Amino acid sequence: MRIRVIGGGLAGPEAALTAARLGCEVDLYEMRALVDGKPRLTPAHQTTDFGELVCSNSLKSESEWTAPWLLKQEMRRAGSALLRIADETAVPAGHALAVDRVEFSRRITEAIADEPRIRVIREEVTSLDDPLVQSQNSTKCHCTIVATGPLTSDALSREIERLTGAGHLAFYDSLSPIVDAESIDMGRVYLAARWDKGTADYINCPMDRAEYDRFYDALIAAEAAESKEWEKLDYFEGCLPIEVLARRGRDTLRFGPMKPVGLRDPRTGKTPWAVVQLRKENLRADSYNLVGFQNHLKFGEQAQVLRLIPGLENARFLRYGQIHRNTYICAPALLDESLRLRTAPGLMFAGQISGVEGYTESIATGMLAGIYAAAVARGVEPQPVPRTTALGSLIHYITHADPKDFQPANITFDLLEPLEEEARKKIRDKKARHRLQCERALAAFDAWRASSK
Repeated sequence: MRIRVIGGGLAGPEAALTAARLGCEVDLYEMRALVDGKPRLTPAHQTTDFGELVCSNSLKSESEWTAPWLLKQEMRRAGSALLRIADETAVPAGHALAVDRVEFSRRITEAIADEPRIRVIREEVTSLDDPLVQSQNSTKCHCTIVATGPLTSDALSREIERLTGAGHLAFYDSLSPIVDAESIDMGRVYLAARWDKGTADYINCPMDRAEYDRFYDALIAAEAAESKEWEKLDYFEGCLPIEVLARRGRDTLRFGPMKPVGLRDPRTGKTPWAVVQLRKENLRADSYNLVGFQNHLKFGEQAQVLRLIPGLENARFLRYGQIHRNTYICAPALLDESLRLRTAPGLMFAGQISGVEGYTESIATGMLAGIYAAAVARGVEPQPVPRTTALGSLIHYITHADPKDFQPANITFDLLEPLEEEARKKIRDKKARHRLQCERALAAFDAWRASSK
């Protein structure tokens, strides 16, 4: 039983490791490679390692009975390889699961190398005509998983468009800046967790009203990285550049990434007018990223604006904010609930190219694709995960949303199947309803796992 997986980001390695664990031989393709001793990379990647995180280092909330927590609980129960590595490489981040991005990627690369059923092929795939026909380096496969992510190559993008008869959709995503820890003035900041929940793992840079107004005015006046009409770019609403948010109103940032609520300054006992939070990038704590500060400004402009933040007056930036284009297919028009292309069942799609948004969601769809591909390779029809689960709700969204205005989605309670009307009337407390939804989802997920083995 052999399958082909295309893409070495998050969904691809998860699919490969899952299918290998289930007894399949896997050909894992990755176009990032060393060519004449030099790395061939994408516009957003910096290494040729598997599972490189190009934006944040957070896999979102670990708070019990939340939607991101539920999704990760289901993945853990199913034996997700990358989530296990994320747990092993976690850095302190309050109620979030954040990882040491270098160690996370290194361990994924190591896990792939240590799996005898996985063969890595460092070349670009440009043809999907027949999943059974491979490159000269490969052999016959039972199915192909396309997990090339939002930075799919132009050649493969054209091939997908030819096969599906549909053009790609796209949105623009921005990366947050990363600052050298030694350049932070710790005398001007404080450590705290919001509402004092969990450990005080975030550095908080407080602003009074005058400092905020000065920062806001400089941000609004800063020059974009490109001279084209970049304001009209189609951004993902959940990851808007900070300057785009700022243009929605002077106080928008204070109710968004600079929200001070629950972050009382222990030195004064007061809540600041606004707060910028910094999260550890690794266990050494030698670098921090500016949470929610993704942007598309010229590097020189970024330095001037961000150094107006208290504590960052002399900041050394290890990475400035950047922008990249995220490509995805119109999944509702193309995929079935087992992530297979309806017109070519030998092809599956997983990760951000399938229309999910977020690291955890990408890993989750890769895991499901690996499970489904292993079933196909055994000659068994895949059994889709139940709608009542977080995984099932995510897949239900990308395969049943209105194709006319389809947008990528993170896991939220809005996607989960609602409780019966009688239960909703009986349970008024929102948190209690969410807990009941989670308990129902986990029970359904366990039953699915038991029946699909």
